[in-house]
Amino acid sequence: MTLRPSIDEAVGLLEGELRAGQRALADLGTEDVWQAFLRFGRRLFDVSDAPDGDGLLFQYGTYSFDGPPTFTVDLTRQFEVSDADGEYDHYVQVHCELRYGSGRALEALGSFDSWFFHGAGADLEAWADELIEMPAWTTIRTLTPTDISVFQEQV
Repeated sequence: MTLRPSIDEAVGLLEGELRAGQRALADLGTEDVWQAFLRFGRRLFDVSDAPDGDGLLFQYGTYSFDGPPTFTVDLTRQFEVSDADGEYDHYVQVHCELRYGSGRALEALGSFDSWFFHGAGADLEAWADELIEMPAWTTIRTLTPTDISVFQEQV
């Protein structure tokens, strides 16, 4: 029987995937980060069996959370955390956030989000293929992020 990693190991495992090519985060392009995120997304964790207990989120848009408007791609892994009785307690999200600056071409992409859940019976590879077939991906994949950050939060 293979032991699945715990949620507490998720940030380290994602960072390990990002470093797999022995390159610094600052040297990674969008496509490199996407492939690392998919490798991380294929790994199953020790979480509840709820249909939405382990999800991946791909989202982008121009936001001004902590400064001037910046085009951001946020690749997120969300885990449901249950209490001692097995009931929903909260979510833990592990983010890989890519920031690009701003400009008309990026703003023209608008915003978008798409979820995948391991427990919902969908196919991860089909979900990923649908995303990269989007016209916006043609623009996004060629960009070089000005900043990449990996962090975890409870929501």
